[in-house]
Amino acid sequence: MSEQFDYDLIIIGAGVGGHGAALHAVKCGLKTAIIEAKDMGGTCVNRGCIPSKALLASAGRVREFGDSQHLQSLGISLPGVSFSREAIATHANNLVAKIRGDLTNSLTRLKVETIHGWGKLAAPHKVSVLTNQGEKILTARDIILCPGSVPFVPPGIEVDHKTVFTSDEAVRLEALPEWIAIIGSGYIGLEFADIYTALGCEVTMIEALDTLMPTFDPDIAKIAERVLIKPRDIETYSGTLAKSIKPGSPVVIELVDAKTKEPVEILEVDACLVATGRIPATKNLGLELLDLETDRRGFISVNDQMAVLKDEEIVPNLWAIGDATGKMMLAHAASAQGIVAVENICGNYRKIDYRSIPAAAFTHPEISYVGLNEPQAQELANSEGFKIATVRSYFKGNSKALAEGETEGVAKIIYREDNGELLGVHIIGLHASDLIQPAANAIAARESVRNLAFNVHTHPTLSEVLDEAYKRAE
Repeated sequence: MSEQFDYDLIIIGAGVGGHGAALHAVKCGLKTAIIEAKDMGGTCVNRGCIPSKALLASAGRVREFGDSQHLQSLGISLPGVSFSREAIATHANNLVAKIRGDLTNSLTRLKVETIHGWGKLAAPHKVSVLTNQGEKILTARDIILCPGSVPFVPPGIEVDHKTVFTSDEAVRLEALPEWIAIIGSGYIGLEFADIYTALGCEVTMIEALDTLMPTFDPDIAKIAERVLIKPRDIETYSGTLAKSIKPGSPVVIELVDAKTKEPVEILEVDACLVATGRIPATKNLGLELLDLETDRRGFISVNDQMAVLKDEEIVPNLWAIGDATGKMMLAHAASAQGIVAVENICGNYRKIDYRSIPAAAFTHPEISYVGLNEPQAQELANSEGFKIATVRSYFKGNSKALAEGETEGVAKIIYREDNGELLGVHIIGLHASDLIQPAANAIAARESVRNLAFNVHTHPTLSEVLDEAYKRAE
């Protein structure tokens, strides 16, 4: 470290991305400080991935134990299932506390200095931190910005955090409304629809775009609608906009046609979850002091090495990772970006490969994907002059799925016809979130289905669903 700086690296934001960057920086020998204004672990640990998965685990057990027909097919009968909302919420809160503590302890153990306060840029190589004791200026050779994101609340929607709320409040499971509306059918809305219906709530799902689950591959979205929506107590609207939402008892929702803005219906429900995505938390970061501007959505411009850009030129010694970059708003993507940024800080050229980063919705059954969906792959094929092909394999033909009595599901792979390169994998079915990782590794290596078809998979396992798909493609 140059003696002119307090640190080699200062990280603003201690979410999963900032934490991962700090651990890697210490491993690389950098004297590192991390600044956090709220809770260690950021959105993922405190208000996102972790508590929601705890709720999904409990809700999934309730759904499983309440499916008497399925249990009887396995030779099991139960007198009934009961649950405590308070105990389920406590399970989620306890998990948050444990993982937050683990993250804090890991930084302490590795001698990363943790500074509690609001950090922002003050000048090149300088960070201002507003703490309970006042403001102080710290210096570092390099600075990484990872401020994370906050829920997006569209115009016309009033949030009182009780009857109308976002996922930040929903993960606390403070109530189980008899009838709840969910605005948005992305993975957040879909996961909470899974939780609420398992725990006895009636759900109305409202999607502004023409199709439900618009971020998923179209074929997977159709199956998800058949498996996760239609058999459950869920009413759906697509192509419909919530023009206004008024909190209260009841919550009043004015629905209009998303295109024509003509009135559709007035809903009166017990509660409303606004699950319309997230926006970057890039305000009050001091970007203007370096004459930096975000794009119109508030995202910080970066290259694939995670260096901040100004007018397409690299800003020296300034980096940004995570949700604030708008690339892939996923915790593990932020962590990967943090490691890439640190590698480049250390002079080891490395860039992020977004195509190989998987994603999952932890519904019952789960949905996962990596790489391109079919429309994206077709667009790439049209621009580069090759043809794509798709293959599907089904859980109903898999021995392990049959043994579990969980045969609803499909794996779809997308690949180039000419050289067999795997372009995308999309799965809905039992343990889809675990099955996607080998596919992500294959895409990272730009593997061909002609080679993947000769890999040996353990029998009988769910992994053979992918094995069958590769063999069909080859």
